[in-house]
Amino acid sequence: MAEGKRRVKHWLDRLARSRHDLTLIATISFMEAIIVPIPLELVLIPYMLKDRQRAWAIAAAALAGCLVAALIGYFVGLALFESVGRWLLEVLQYTEQYQTFQDRFEQNGFWAIILVGVVPIPFQVAMLVAGSAGYSLPLFMLASAIARGIRYFGLALLVELVGDQALALWNRHSRLVGGALLIVALVAFYFMLR
Repeated sequence: MAEGKRRVKHWLDRLARSRHDLTLIATISFMEAIIVPIPLELVLIPYMLKDRQRAWAIAAAALAGCLVAALIGYFVGLALFESVGRWLLEVLQYTEQYQTFQDRFEQNGFWAIILVGVVPIPFQVAMLVAGSAGYSLPLFMLASAIARGIRYFGLALLVELVGDQALALWNRHSRLVGGALLIVALVAFYFMLR
């Protein structure tokens, strides 16, 4: 157990010392929003706890990476939906989620994007639906910024409000919590591929 904690602590220390840590956070966020089905919170929470003074900058970097991905996903839906978009839905096995979200989107557009951006539902679906529907790009980006801003800056606020207690809890149970989150992510990924 102690070895796992040391590895996580060592990785977080190296990340914090890096001149490019925020770029790395933005890149990880970009990848999570485009294709990687593992929640970004697995990285953000311990990193924000480790470097609480920069939690807001970390949240901003995560939001920036996600918004770049949202823009790309939107244009894939707009210009390449029949080829790349459908292929991506099939590979990630999001075809059913696409149909469900498309119905919600047709009824509630802006609010449907905000909802899918806040909850842990594949945001790739919202990008492709908005793009393929030709939805207003400024409204799509605004909804994406609001939704993911709530998610990432909400974590920064949580760290600021309960940082010491959360850090103590993380230090006591990081291996158990990290292992459980990894198992949940792997199971979710397995069922997506089926």
